[in-house]
Amino acid sequence: MPRSVNSVAKRARRKKVLKQAKGYWGRRKNVWTVAKNAVDKAMQYSYRDRRNKKRTFRALWIMRINAGARQHGMSYSKFMGKLKSNNIQLNRKVLADLAMNHPEAFEAIVNKVK
Repeated sequence: MPRSVNSVAKRARRKKVLKQAKGYWGRRKNVWTVAKNAVDKAMQYSYRDRRNKKRTFRALWIMRINAGARQHGMSYSKFMGKLKSNNIQLNRKVLADLAMNHPEAFEAIVNKVK
């Protein structure tokens, strides 16, 4: 009995990886072994950085809230503590947007918690 090799699936698998490697530089886009390694590494980076993005945005929001609160004579930690004690449930993303784009609304919140 002749040896059975599933070339159709093999070609489809390689085509899929080479399609993902489109736009890469040099042999990374068209040589199977190099492209496979490049795509694997890219997937690891994308997985890691989807989580890192959440951290960096939270840090950015905290910086913006801190800057806005300090303009009204209050530190970030005191401001957030008073928000919690006054039971104002606005998340950091919304607060940062108010501090950045709607300073009068942010000032109203700061005056309410003072």
